[in-house]
Amino acid sequence: MSQWYAALNGVEIFFLTCAVIGAIFVVLRLVLLFIGIETDISGDMDIQLDEIDIHHVDSDVGFKLLSLQSLSAFLLMFGLVGFALYNENREGTLISLVGAVAAGLAAVWSIGKLFSLFEKLQSTGTIDLQNALKAEGKVYLDIPENGTGRVLIHIQNRLREYDAKAVDNKGLKTGEPIRVVQVQGKILVVEKI
Repeated sequence: MSQWYAALNGVEIFFLTCAVIGAIFVVLRLVLLFIGIETDISGDMDIQLDEIDIHHVDSDVGFKLLSLQSLSAFLLMFGLVGFALYNENREGTLISLVGAVAAGLAAVWSIGKLFSLFEKLQSTGTIDLQNALKAEGKVYLDIPENGTGRVLIHIQNRLREYDAKAVDNKGLKTGEPIRVVQVQGKILVVEKI
């Protein structure tokens, strides 16, 4: 191994050093993510060893153009491709540098695209009660005259329970089918169907 390293010239050592530095940061980042330690762009660390949650990493913060992730990906690919072109293919220094830079930029672009696709998959999960208008369901807990009860409705592909009152202020019994006609704050106004 030392004979192989001693036979390398300065350009090969440069490419190899870039690849090793990039690989160290990529592997370190993966290990930290797997054990539940999150790092953000500013370098602060959020240690959550009591529960490992795959949802604690924000994809919009996870990759930016000048982040540790993009720099380490660039260095890794720059070093590997540059070393391969120069050492194995016996290309010149200029061609090896151009190929290495192209590979590094391609790695950064690919990771950026991948994270933007992940960001599109993200959802807040917040239900907008205005989407409950005209939704149908049933009375879950009796709605008394001039009072409120509880209803079950399908909203945003979910079955949810909400406080409700009858549109005509007459009572509705458990199990009766209803339709939402109005939203007043967090209370649904419903009518019997």
